[in-house]
Amino acid sequence: QVQLVESGGGLVQAGGSLRLSCAASGRTFSRYAMAWFRQAPGKEREFVAAISWSGGSTYYADSVKGRFTISRGNAKNTVYLQMSSLKPEDSAVFYCAAGNYGTEGYNYNYWGQGTQVTVSS
Repeated sequence: QVQLVESGGGLVQAGGSLRLSCAASGRTFSRYAMAWFRQAPGKEREFVAAISWSGGSTYYADSVKGRFTISRGNAKNTVYLQMSSLKPEDSAVFYCAAGNYGTEGYNYNYWGQGTQVTVSS
């Protein structure tokens, strides 16, 4: 079992930056790929970024490529999402997930409860 707790969300102006963190419990954290998804009001959940269990591979949605960076610290059981050049359309609840490397929600077995990111114009 893996439990995930996100933090770092908040209100930021357009063009600003935020760093989200996801702390995982459980000794098997390093075996899982990790990902961030987001869901805006009235929209479906969408993939944002993923990182392999080793950290050697990453993948980003086109909408965030070049602006967001996913990383992980296996020693700290934590995955991060550094977000810069934020846009109002980035506003959403961001979810951390653990599972198999991929871009679809069904790739991931474990989910956090989410953290709100709001970008004002």
